[in-house]
Amino acid sequence: CNGCQMFSQIKELIPGAEIWPNFIKNDSDQFEARLSQIRIVKSDSILLKDMHGWLIPVAVAHGEGKADLSKQQIKALKKKNMVAMSYCEANGKPTNFYPMNPNGTKDGITAFTAANGRVTIMMPHPERTFMTKQYSWAPKEWGIESPWFKMFDNAYQFYKKNQ
Repeated sequence: CNGCQMFSQIKELIPGAEIWPNFIKNDSDQFEARLSQIRIVKSDSILLKDMHGWLIPVAVAHGEGKADLSKQQIKALKKKNMVAMSYCEANGKPTNFYPMNPNGTKDGITAFTAANGRVTIMMPHPERTFMTKQYSWAPKEWGIESPWFKMFDNAYQFYKKNQ
């Protein structure tokens, strides 16, 4: 999440990221750390390729994770397929309600991709939940790797393809 905040501060240097938001204090005015459920939104993100629509629990740990977004920014980001993830309710609908949305960002939005999909920023920490042993419980059908492993495999496959 610190990388997410940092990249949002240098968005002018990232092609296609000019409309990314800055991040401010969570609505709760405190550090939030827990598992939250996200829904992966259809975007151009290379990291999230073939993951559209997935509902996955993910580790959250941030104090300044609220994306400071205007209604116009949200519309523009959605129109350009730059919204990559949203905190959601059990039914998969984006949520504005605490604690399911730990920071208070409108529409539960928690990840963004640059217009070309090569840079994705996010508040959650999938690196903390890519193996099932990192969860207190996981469905047996997941096996050793959680669904988040796919994100890291996508990065590797993109790298191999572009060597």
